[in-house]
Amino acid sequence: MSHTKPRLFTREVIPFLLSFAALALVTLLLDGLLHFFNLVWIGRYLGIVGVLLIVASFRYSLRKRKIIRTGNPIALLRRHEYMAWLGSLLILVHAGIHFNSILAWLAVCAMLLNIGSGLAGKFLLERARKRMLEARQAMLRQGVPEEELEERVYLDTLTFDVVKQWRAVHFPITLAFTVLALAHLVAVFLFWGWK
Repeated sequence: MSHTKPRLFTREVIPFLLSFAALALVTLLLDGLLHFFNLVWIGRYLGIVGVLLIVASFRYSLRKRKIIRTGNPIALLRRHEYMAWLGSLLILVHAGIHFNSILAWLAVCAMLLNIGSGLAGKFLLERARKRMLEARQAMLRQGVPEEELEERVYLDTLTFDVVKQWRAVHFPITLAFTVLALAHLVAVFLFWGWK
C-alpha cells in the first residue's frame, strides 16, 4: 500500500499542480517582460489570440458530441488541453495585474475555475479508469470467472460512471466563462477609444 500512494501522488497530483504553477509562472514572466521592454500594449491584443485559441480548442467538444465527424478524438483532446492552456496563458497576460474592470476579472476568475475543473476532471477520470482496468486485469490473472468478475467490478463501474459526471460541473463553469468573456468583449467594443 505504501508503494501505491507515492506513485498516485507523483503520477496524478503533481502534474495537476505543475500545470497550474506553470500557467502562473509563465504568465508572470511574460507580463514582466512586456513591462520591462515597455511593450505592455501588446498584452491588449494577446486576449484576442487567447480567445481564438480557446475557441479553436472546442473542436474536441464538437467531435465528442458527434457534431463533427472528422478527427481522432484522442489527438483532438490533447490539442484541446494544450490550446486551452496556451489561450488561457495569453488571456492572463492580457489581463495582467490591472484591476480596472470588474467584468474582465470575473471572466478571468471563471476561466481559472474552468481550467481547474478541466484539469481535475482529466486527472480524476484517468485515475478512475486506470484503477478499474488494473483491478479487472488482476482478477483475470487470478482466474476469476467472467460472471463473478462482472459482479466484483460492478461498484467500480458505477463509481467510474459517477466520476465521468465531472462534466456536469465543468460545463456550467465553461458556460459562465463564455458569457462573462462575451460580455467583456461587448463592453470593450462599446467603450473602446476608436479615435
